[in-house]
Parts: sequence; structure tokens; C-alpha cells
Amino acid sequence: MSLRPTLDFLLYHWLDAESLNRRARFADHSRETFDAVFDTCERIAREKYAPFNRTVDTQEPHFDGEKVILPQATHDAQKAYAASGMLSAAQDYEVGGMQLPYTVEAAANAFFAMASVSIGSGLLTTGNANLLMVHGTELQKEVFAKNEFSGRFSGTMCLSEPQAGSSLSDVTTRAVPDGEGFEADPLGARYRLKGNKMWISAGEHELTDNIIHLVLAKIPGPDGKLIAGTRGISLFIVPKKMVNAKGELTGVRNDVALAGLNHKLGWRGTTNTLLNFGEGKYPVDGQAGAVGYLVGKPHEGLRCMFHMMNEARIGVGTAATMLGMAGYYASLDYAKNRPQGRPVGVGGKDASQPQIRIIEHADVKRMLLAQKAYCEGALALELYCARLVDENHTAEAQAADDARLLLEVLTPIAKSWPSEWCLEANSLAIQVHGGYGYTRDFPVEQYWRDNRLNMIHEGTHGIQAMDLLGRKVLMEGGRGLQLLAARINATIEKAIQRPELAVHANALGKALQHVGSATKAAWATGEPGEALANAVPYMQAFGHTVLAWLWLDVALASLSLPQDAPHAGRMGAMRYFYHYELPKIDAWLKVVESRDLTCADLPEEAF
Repeated sequence: MSLRPTLDFLLYHWLDAESLNRRARFADHSRETFDAVFDTCERIAREKYAPFNRTVDTQEPHFDGEKVILPQATHDAQKAYAASGMLSAAQDYEVGGMQLPYTVEAAANAFFAMASVSIGSGLLTTGNANLLMVHGTELQKEVFAKNEFSGRFSGTMCLSEPQAGSSLSDVTTRAVPDGEGFEADPLGARYRLKGNKMWISAGEHELTDNIIHLVLAKIPGPDGKLIAGTRGISLFIVPKKMVNAKGELTGVRNDVALAGLNHKLGWRGTTNTLLNFGEGKYPVDGQAGAVGYLVGKPHEGLRCMFHMMNEARIGVGTAATMLGMAGYYASLDYAKNRPQGRPVGVGGKDASQPQIRIIEHADVKRMLLAQKAYCEGALALELYCARLVDENHTAEAQAADDARLLLEVLTPIAKSWPSEWCLEANSLAIQVHGGYGYTRDFPVEQYWRDNRLNMIHEGTHGIQAMDLLGRKVLMEGGRGLQLLAARINATIEKAIQRPELAVHANALGKALQHVGSATKAAWATGEPGEALANAVPYMQAFGHTVLAWLWLDVALASLSLPQDAPHAGRMGAMRYFYHYELPKIDAWLKVVESRDLTCADLPEEAF
């Protein structure tokens, strides 16, 4: 099966992506230019990524004592991706970009995520460079960001530390001024960093001329002590190899050393590293300490880094979605071709009758329909969020601000919902294959392994849940939640006029009301410990309500098109979601409303 028809429907018939071309920034574009981008990306994904997905899974990166070795296929794929211009797809023409809407960029990258998420595309490099375009100096943009956009350099984000994990307030990497004239360096105020960073994707390789690390570190106070919490965190550019103000390599290696490779359950084609900064293995100017250039102002590093992290969270959601989609397509193909069993009649099975294909069994259809509902719904979610990015950047003032706030509320869902439910889709894809699905003879086991990471990285499931209930639905007096409710109610009002959708519109209205009352009940005592004890069930219910809304909105758009097989598939997936999934929210919200402390209060020794 091809992703393209689903993508075309969601972009052009549902989101009306062509209307973006009426805005000045995108005036040079048309559906023809968008389709040309998709054609290119689909071809590169088909030729350079998909055939080597198993290769990069079995031939893991390894360190030969001097450098990390990756399969030739990874080099070829990365080169083709950079040559496509996708690293700077949404950037200005002046910096070599295509000024594409982010909606189109996100859709185009879906082809690579489905073909081989493990080879990767340019998520971190683009996010790194985009951050510098917002927070960096003019020279930092010229030397680092533009070289990343061209594919000459690549980029990382270095946040977590071995002892701290996701708790950024416990970061201990230090940054001290590099001599008396440290502020005079043309590349930015120059510091020396010492510390360790863990789980750094693409932290060491030979794919590009240089690797540009964006590193969170703390500048000591006047007493020489690190400031507690996140308040003291600053952000630094730490290149693997030193460069001059013209972006030329100086031949000097920065004091950044590979401490080891992490060997993962999935995503094995992506180098994942533990890096030591400033241990003295590669002294610069005879001194230990990795040279880093301050980005933005001191102690505002986390604010800068969130620019990259929020982009990364939409990217993670898209990766999870496309891994689920890959499993769905594989299991659908298998179900259409695998003969097994016979129809169940009034008198039982008749062994004399020929076997039927397993797609004719009701339970297999259930598993396939669940996958379709999860994955196509998640794709709609990610594209809707991408469209909000474009609205935030290019719409009129009020609409832009509304998009900003809606995106704040939806980002935890965009990251977490596909990570959980498209992983479930991958599990169902294995089940459809039966015993064969549990072998490496079929790709579905790798899709599951690769997808299992997405609930963990770029903010774990639990962190996203606390962000949603503890911050996002409360911010600006709850205005973001009100904006979302208004959009959901607008869809309900349209759908209730259609006899085939009215019952679903009413169900969505009740779900939305339940989410609202549960939000108030969770915070009724004002005690964060009580409110957040069941943040994950809250996020599951919130996410299911959002997906039910999107499916209803998609169904409305589908009703205006021919009543063909794709339409029947969309309507079937929508009905599945309302009949099998949306009813789950009552159980999730029950513990939220009662502020149930069963889990929070259980003493450690009881385990």
C-alpha cells in the first residue's frame, strides 16, 4: 500500500494546505510544488531508506578505537536527504531554504520515518539549526546553522546526564569563562565545559564534516557553586571540531570524547552515545575543557532549548505514527494473502470447504481496523499540529496567538498519543502475523522494537502527562483548553446536522464535558500531589477525546467526496474509534476525578 492517497486526502481535502499559498511567505508555491517535494522524498525513501531498514538494524554502529563505523547505506541515505534540500525546507530563501510550509515539511518527512526511522533524516540537525536561527548571533547563524542546513555539519541536543536522566534541574555539567577575554570571541562568549551527557543520538559519526552539539550546562555563581534547579542552566554551542569565524575547520579537535555507545532494543541504526566533555583527552590550546560558545543570555538555556525540544516532540510523534503505519500496511498485506481457517456457519466449521484468507475473520478485521484508526488518526493529529505551526508563524495576530496556545496544549498529545497507541498498533501487527510475526523473517517485530523508544525519549510518557495536566491546561487561565473546546464544539455542531454522524457528535460532546469536569475535579483541592497522581490516565482520556474529534472532523471532510472504498475505510475507522475506544475515557477519568491515591500512597515495602 502507498501512504500517498491518505496524505493527499488529509492535506488537501481536510486541512486545505493549498490555501497557505495565499500568504506572502508561500506565494511562490502551489500544489504542484508541494507534490514535487513529496515525489522526491517518496523516491529517496523508497530507494535509499526502505531497502536497508533491516541492514542498519543488524549492522549496528561500532567504535574501532578512533571512529564510529556505520553501514555505507546510512552514508548514502544521509547524503541523498541533504541533497534534497529538506534540511532547510521551511527556511528563508536567503539562507538556502525553500520557504515551504511546515505542514508540507512534516508530511514529506513522514516518508522517511516509515521507510527507516533507524537511518533517520534530519530531525535533530534541522531542530538544532532552527534554534540557532532564533536565538543565535548573526555569526553563529552563518557559521553553524547554515552549514547544518547544507548538510556539511550535523547537529545534536545534549540535555540528559547519567545521574539525572530527565531531571534537568539536576544537571551538573559546568561552564566557566575561558580566560579574561572570553566575551570577545567573535563566535560568542567562550566558555570551557566539563561534564557528561547521556543518550545523545548521532553524537559521534563520520557522516558529516563536523558535529555541532547544543549543550545545557550551568555557569557557577560568584561563590563557585552551581545554581540549584533549572534557573542556572545556560546553552552552549560545542563543536566536535574547532572552526574559525569563516566556518573553516582549523584542524583542532575539541575536547569532546566518546565514552561509549548505547546498545538499544530498537533504532539500532542511529548512533546513541555517552559523551565526555572536557576530560582532557583532546586538550584545546593545551587545556582540558570543551570549548563552548554561549547561545542567548546566561541562565536562559532551557528557554532556548525548548524551541528545539517542542519541534522534536512533534517529530517523535510523527515517527511513532509512521512506524505504526508501516506495521499496519505489512499486516494488511499479510492478512490479504494468508489462508487459514474456514468460515464459521450455523453448524460449525466445514473442513471440506477451502480455507479462507485471515482478513475474512472478524477478529483479524478488528485488529486491522484498530491499527487504521490509531495510525491514520495519529497522522491527522501530527499534520494538524504542523498546520498550527504555520498559523502561528504566518496568520493574522489573533489567529497566530490562538495557534500558539493551541499548540502548547496539543504538543504533549502529539508526542505521547502516537507513542502509546501506534505502539499498540505494532503489537497488533505482530498478532495478525501470528507466530511468523514474532520472527525476524517479517518486519513487524522490528517496527515494534523501534517504536518502543518513542514513549521514552524527548520527555517520557509520565513527564508529558504532568506537563499537560500540571501546566498546559492551566496556563493563561485555561484559555488554551477553552480554545480547543471551541474548535471541538464547532465540529460537533456541523456533525450533528448529518444523520450518519449525529450519534457520534453527541458522544464527543459528552466526552468533552467529562474531560472539563475531570480537569476541575483534579485541581479541586489545589494540591499538585493529588491532582497529578493520575496524570497519565488523564492524558489518555484527553488524547482519546482529541482523536475522536479529529476522526469526526475527517469524516465530515470525507462526506464531500465520492463514496468509494477509501471513504468507507475512513468511516469504518471513525466508527471503530467511537464504539471501541472513546468509551474507555470514563474509566480513566474516574480515578482522576476522585483524585485516587492508590498508587501514590502505597508504601515502598508493599511492593
